Amino acid sequence: IELIGKEWMLVSAGDKEKFNMMTASWGGVGVLWNRPVVFAFIRPERYTREFIDARNEFTITFLGPEHRKAHSICGSKSGREIDKVALTLECKVVYKSEIEEAKFLDPTVFPRWYDEKNGNAHIVYIAEILNAWEK
Repeated sequence: IELIGKEWMLVSAGDKEKFNMMTASWGGVGVLWNRPVVFAFIRPERYTREFIDARNEFTITFLGPEHRKAHSICGSKSGREIDKVALTLECKVVYKSEIEEAKFLDPTVFPRWYDEKNGNAHIVYIAEILNAWEK
């Protein structure tokens, strides 16, 4: 939980010719439908989302707290503008859904995280972990 929420993770997608990565701090790892899975929340306007949707694959990388600066760069700069690289948990999307305001049981959550200032509602991606690569 701390790896994602406090140390952050990198979500990467694409191929050798064209790809992008972004920093994320919302998601998790667990078991669903008898499969090891990750779930990640990606805003529709993020450049990385285009690559995830094109191939239905992505990777999750945990760099550790000593690489906080790299996470900050990947979270604030678009791959449309700079070149970024990395890899770790190889994942295949098995489900995706848009977050909808009408489905919140606590009506105070949606306006806190989604508006013109904060951005569009996330898309939830649930992906099966196919491989785990460790340095």
